[in-house]
Amino acid sequence: MLHTTVRRNEHLARLFHDLKLMEREGSGFDKIYEVLLSQGRPMPELIETHDRVQVTVKRRILKPEVIDFIAKADQTYQLTQRERIVLGLLAQHDAQTARELTTALELPSIEALQPWLKRLLDWHLIQSAGRTQATRYFVEPALMRSLNFSGETTLKRIEPHRLAALILEDLRRYPESAISDIHQRIGGEIHPKQVKRALESLIERGEVRFEGDNRWRRYWAV
Repeated sequence: MLHTTVRRNEHLARLFHDLKLMEREGSGFDKIYEVLLSQGRPMPELIETHDRVQVTVKRRILKPEVIDFIAKADQTYQLTQRERIVLGLLAQHDAQTARELTTALELPSIEALQPWLKRLLDWHLIQSAGRTQATRYFVEPALMRSLNFSGETTLKRIEPHRLAALILEDLRRYPESAISDIHQRIGGEIHPKQVKRALESLIERGEVRFEGDNRWRRYWAV
């Protein structure tokens, strides 16, 4: 399903594109994989039949620490979409062989992995051991715990879905929090209006609730 472009309805596809409601053909599933894996969640489960595609997205976060790791790695190195996908996948597992990664990413061959992995290896965000298709790729647990990257990191340009995931995870750890406390914990360099908009969006989606008004307002993850 990744990297695949299939127009199931030519007229709807053209209409959505002209209305600027669709980014480009084939980008939807890649975006789903990117968002889920960068939030520490499992890959989507897909069932395709002759007349429909059923996609199951699980809400459970497998590894909360992946959220901070991907966000800070992205802000330090400006990762591409494919790098965010493969880094999120590896961060959720102890290790993956070249063959396992090729299968998970639906690539035609092991050689096709190189554009996905090369820069991550150069930056030492991932490590490798072994040779050929038995090569194992993994994220050092110590690196994920320390978030000690060589580049300068900033969360000023964090994407909305990553910011929302950071806030949710923070509220699960620290319920009944004021917005100022949330802001300080997840990153003071993020603009306060971004944090406020993310909280409002989470409330609209029913993922966060609040009590009180103005400076006495407190937030909980639902």
